[in-house]
Amino acid sequence: MLNSAPFIIAIAGPSGSGKSSFANLLREKMGRNHCQYIALDNYYRDLRHLTSEERSVRDFDHPSAWESELIIKHISLLKLGKFVEMPQYDFNAHLRGDLTLKINPSSIIIVEGLFALCYPELNALIDLSIFIDIDDRTALTRRIKRDTVERGRTESSIRSQFEGTVLPACQKYIRPSMRAANLDFSGDTNLVQNVGKAREEIQNRIGKRP
Repeated sequence: MLNSAPFIIAIAGPSGSGKSSFANLLREKMGRNHCQYIALDNYYRDLRHLTSEERSVRDFDHPSAWESELIIKHISLLKLGKFVEMPQYDFNAHLRGDLTLKINPSSIIIVEGLFALCYPELNALIDLSIFIDIDDRTALTRRIKRDTVERGRTESSIRSQFEGTVLPACQKYIRPSMRAANLDFSGDTNLVQNVGKAREEIQNRIGKRP
């Protein structure tokens, strides 16, 4: 049982901005033994009721694509010191896997994803919010590199999705959510220095807790 409620950190920003790299390094610096990391992309809604063709044309770049109700429930439970079973999402099939990953409560919990600051109910549970931005050209270049290697997609399909849904969603939902951030960084500046600044802010806020 934790002595106090977990300190919840949210990291949001456009696709390709470097959120996951930031989150992973921050976890290392804060200490993996007492810091959990939840990638919110695992909470894409389960679409197994649709055919593979129907799933392939769904808009995954809208806040409603995530099961926000489950995200909020899980973060609330972790905040109360209880464990949760995090879904595991298969990006190639656009489906949740049958297995889940048990996440135990810890002193620090990092939640990271595109829409991490887009839900007021989730924002109310967050102790420190971080936004990482990047220019659109760099974001596209990084997305092409990632999705061709990790998700077996073609460059043309990536570009089409980026122009059709990724960029419009970024402009309409993701970048405006930066208003809820306590800290903001550029994804093309020094990662180690940025994480160091975030770590200092975390320690300062934890130190001021009653």
